[in-house]
Amino acid sequence: MFNSRMPAPEDLPSSKQLVRSTIIAAAAAAAILVTVVLPSEYAIDPTGVGSALGLTAMGEIKTQLAEEAEMDRVNATVPARPATGQEDSSLTDWIVRQFGIASAHAQEAERQDEMSVTLQPGEGAEIKLTMTKGAKANYAWTANGGKVNFDTHGDGGGENISYEKGRGVAEDSGVIEAAFDGNHGWFWRNRTSAPVTLTLKTGGAYTDIKQMM
Repeated sequence: MFNSRMPAPEDLPSSKQLVRSTIIAAAAAAAILVTVVLPSEYAIDPTGVGSALGLTAMGEIKTQLAEEAEMDRVNATVPARPATGQEDSSLTDWIVRQFGIASAHAQEAERQDEMSVTLQPGEGAEIKLTMTKGAKANYAWTANGGKVNFDTHGDGGGENISYEKGRGVAEDSGVIEAAFDGNHGWFWRNRTSAPVTLTLKTGGAYTDIKQMM
């Protein structure tokens, strides 16, 4: 036996009231999605409210971290090339070997290039050499007083390989030997709070050098 009284029909919300409450709830949810969730999670800010509240910057950081995590996951599926020992050479020694007149390979026609790119805080850049399997290219890059995270890798023909990675590195030099036909080079990201200008010098057996977009 129940002691509670059944509500009277006039105490129950009408169909019109239910519809209006549903519309208000949906509108509120859409507003939260556009002004809070999209900027803070995906750096999408169609209204500009996310930028004003600092949420868009949070979303950009999350997106960048997700991209780097995906790159790490892909690179982890392939074996890294054993170190050649040449990676420990200093930048000065490499320049002398590569650009010196009395080079052991002076008789060979090898391509030489130099490129520079400035990375703003949080920004990344990628430069690749077009190489055939077994081709070798000497390289040396410096962050010109700054430090960057980097990933030396290659891709092409459905294959991927990671040669070397580093975090908070000011410079690096060595030799890339292409494991397969394709593009082989570097991805850098500036995780500091100031702009960093990277200078890359390359020389060897490759047909093209380009900054990837």
